[in-house]
Amino acid sequence: MNIKFRLIVLNFLEFFAWGAWLLSAGAYMYITLKFTGLQIGAVYGTLGLASLFMPAIMGIVADKYLNAERVFGLSHLILGVLLFWISGVTDFDTFYIIIFLISMFYMPTIALDNSISYAILEKKGFDIIKVFPPIRVWGTVGFILAAWIVDMSGWKIGKEQFLVSAIASIVLGIYSFTLPAVKPSSSTEKKSIVQRLGLDAFSLFKDKKMAVFFIFSMLLGAALQVTNIWGVPFLEDFKVNFAGYFAVKHSLFLMTLSQISETLFILTIPFFLKKFGIKKVMLMSMLAWVLRFGFFGIGNPGGGLIFLILSMIIYGMAFDFFNISGSLFVEKESKPSMRSSAQGLFMLMTNGLGAVLGAYGSGFIVDLFTQNGSKDWQTIWFIFAAYALVITISFAILFKYKHNPNAIKNVNH
Repeated sequence: MNIKFRLIVLNFLEFFAWGAWLLSAGAYMYITLKFTGLQIGAVYGTLGLASLFMPAIMGIVADKYLNAERVFGLSHLILGVLLFWISGVTDFDTFYIIIFLISMFYMPTIALDNSISYAILEKKGFDIIKVFPPIRVWGTVGFILAAWIVDMSGWKIGKEQFLVSAIASIVLGIYSFTLPAVKPSSSTEKKSIVQRLGLDAFSLFKDKKMAVFFIFSMLLGAALQVTNIWGVPFLEDFKVNFAGYFAVKHSLFLMTLSQISETLFILTIPFFLKKFGIKKVMLMSMLAWVLRFGFFGIGNPGGGLIFLILSMIIYGMAFDFFNISGSLFVEKESKPSMRSSAQGLFMLMTNGLGAVLGAYGSGFIVDLFTQNGSKDWQTIWFIFAAYALVITISFAILFKYKHNPNAIKNVNH
């Protein structure tokens, strides 16, 4: 079977399993389980807390001790069991613990997905920057399809979303063991204790350019978490004045337009990276976040529907030009011996520290502008837009990077 097709299946199932519940779990917890806003924020915060240490640990294991595809497969088999378990849980304390475990085993697989794909493509002699984005786009297709299945089946506020994810995870776990081996580094060079533990990826912080890059990755990771948590609740709140409107009735479907946009923008990454370089591409992402939040602030399911749709469209640039391009940049700047560890570090900064910052920071802002159960969504979204604008201006000033178009042909070392 064509190796690119096999990696397409890998990426499709990886994000299908996540898309089945990531955007809809908030509505399930709020409407069905009657969790408070703070409890919902805490549950989503587990994604960030787990990412503080698990991607790095899993990256170390994959780099030093066990084949990456086996670490990936075992993680998904465990996830399948946990997802079946949580579908029958209704109390907050138990729900929180299981979600934390799910986060601990799922979040590292995103970085492992990248490192496995990169390693296999490199071994086969492919130009990773050119070949990987069209493969990764199928992960987004999987995310969208899963969300649509949940939305159209009426499972947006039901436990079935976790069962769909559980089945996908088990299938992926088994499939992973059939992939080409991505063995731990076999280098015979003498290594320090730090290197043997896989902590050498943190040496990237010695480079001022990389240190600044990782810090701003964290700040952008916070922006990503904002819409994951509050997008659907924001649209659901329109039920008061726009009951029956498509954007309210199928809020999850509307949110997935963001992922459709993502599938288009991801294909433009090779062109933009080669022509403009990582700094300008990241600035485009940051400006897109400003518009993402700003359009939410002025949109509504009625006459302002166009602004909600524009917000979904611009999301593709906001997410891809940061997440995918950033991962490729880290791959290019790190040594093969620390590939998985470096990707784990990128995940730690974005989906770890960034997610925690976004979850609790946005929760504070939402509570601050909530009175008598009513949220001032316009002010809330404008504050988030201002946050993204400050990040954009600061990054333009602080990140020093000279782009050489001829140097970006592949990421082989």
